[in-house]
Amino acid sequence: MEQRCSRDDKDADESCARQGVPGAEKTLTGAGRSSLRVALTGRQGSVLRSSVWQLLNTLVPYVLLWGLMILTLRISYLLTLALAMIASGFLVRIFIILHDCAHGSFLKSQRVNSVVGFITGVLCFTPFARWRHDHVLHHATAGDLDRRGTGDIWTMTVQEYESASRLRRLGYRVFRSPLVLFVLGPLYVFLIEYRIPSSNDSARERKSVHQTNVALLAVAVVMTQLIGLKGYLLIQVPILMFSSMAGMWLFYVQHQFEDAYWERGDDWSFELAALRGSSYYRLPAWLQWFSGNIGFHHIHHLSPAIPNYRLAACHADLAVFEDVPTLTLRSSLKSASLKLWDEANKRLVPFPRG
Repeated sequence: MEQRCSRDDKDADESCARQGVPGAEKTLTGAGRSSLRVALTGRQGSVLRSSVWQLLNTLVPYVLLWGLMILTLRISYLLTLALAMIASGFLVRIFIILHDCAHGSFLKSQRVNSVVGFITGVLCFTPFARWRHDHVLHHATAGDLDRRGTGDIWTMTVQEYESASRLRRLGYRVFRSPLVLFVLGPLYVFLIEYRIPSSNDSARERKSVHQTNVALLAVAVVMTQLIGLKGYLLIQVPILMFSSMAGMWLFYVQHQFEDAYWERGDDWSFELAALRGSSYYRLPAWLQWFSGNIGFHHIHHLSPAIPNYRLAACHADLAVFEDVPTLTLRSSLKSASLKLWDEANKRLVPFPRG
């Protein structure tokens, strides 16, 4: 029987995050199921040397870039912005470390995962425990039409859209516009939404929000003393803006593509949601590095216990992964025009004309 993680599972989020949802192999049989299990299990678990190296090759350059950006404020702000774009790539990579810590896959000790997750969460303006719980729900409900609403992108069906009021349709159109979805929305989430505890948050999640806010305030005070409030904002805001835009695009295309997977109730399959509803985003090597291999999203959803630096090798292990939905930079652009889920034809479609 499949585990159904919910907001009431106050103490289950860590184990759910590590293991995903049981029953991930229910649609494979025989040799396919066995080889899948072996391949996934063989890549699960952190490798200390790889984790430490990833921390060093991500955090050290990010700090050095901050130092360079401080110096360039006196030379040219255009140069500062150019460095901010590079730094934002490292911040995306930092977020992937946070992401792996949330799944308990980055380091063996869950306590150390939580510490590293909190620190990287502060750098990413993200309350670690709160984000972890919402992300666990995303894994447990991805592609389930009956359980939309937490950790995902608001997606209406064609029927829901056609039966909605004019005001609700307008609101949905505004939300799904590129300006809101990829620019204003991410900034709102990281700067405002994550600063305010939700009424649905557990005590642990509220504490996470408050602790992150205190840490962010402390960082802002220290940086203001060093370079002034204006200097701090001129550096931090563009880094956060560029990285949040890139992060939102990555999350969007990994589940929002034409032949995605959505089902209801007992027809929903965890495994198919991973293999058909999570794309393989085949990126150039340098973008794959900055995005922490998150493009191998089909494997990540099958087994969140596999750390990001082992996903590529796992993808190469099995022929079953050759048939997963594959997107490139060019083909992924089409996803931006897809707005509604057509249940009858089982595909994402644009808004109706007229």
